[in-house]
Amino acid sequence: MRILIIEDDKDLAQLTKLALEKENFTVDVCLDGAEGLYYMQENMYDLVLLDRMLPSMDGAQVLKAARAAHIFTPVIFLTALGELEDKVTGLNCGADDYMVKPFAFEELLARIHSIMRRPGKWGEPNLLKLGDIAFDPECGHLTRDTKECTLSDRESALLEVFLRNPGQVLPRTLLLSRVWGLDSDVEDGNLDNYIHFLRRRLKSVGSTLVLKTVRGVGYQLQVYH
Repeated sequence: MRILIIEDDKDLAQLTKLALEKENFTVDVCLDGAEGLYYMQENMYDLVLLDRMLPSMDGAQVLKAARAAHIFTPVIFLTALGELEDKVTGLNCGADDYMVKPFAFEELLARIHSIMRRPGKWGEPNLLKLGDIAFDPECGHLTRDTKECTLSDRESALLEVFLRNPGQVLPRTLLLSRVWGLDSDVEDGNLDNYIHFLRRRLKSVGSTLVLKTVRGVGYQLQVYH
């Protein structure tokens, strides 16, 4: 499970990161609102821990911009703003939960697990459908009529990006950052290999969907009727 912390208190961010990593979470940290929004746009996270008072963009602005961009990653506000009006504003911005600083890590952990138990990831239904296929990203299960197969974790992450952006030409840099991580040193050819794997998976279930190469840019998942 991958978590993004957007918090300008460097010490608090680092302590929270270390505590979460001890619980086997993968954690990225941003100290700036605009940078945090960029990370949300370029990566796939299971949860975001978001401060309200941040440089460049405050937490409410970050969350509103993310939701407007159809990023439905669950968000917990962690903030010193504890008045009722602050909580109502934060939740109305699209937050899934709201915690006031200082907080006990045990409570934060419990709230994280509570959110992760909710049905649907990134605020959307588990089952993704496009053209003649259905795909469950939670278990990597791809089906078309009576034919089915199970994808690897990397194949699943890549197919999910395409299914959530149908018909769009997705740049190579975006696909690499969302599937392998923004700071990954993965070789560029790995993407081509996994595109090849996905094409084989789609063919194995008899799908008419086509993963088209857009030369010099990236790839596009097309639906043919």
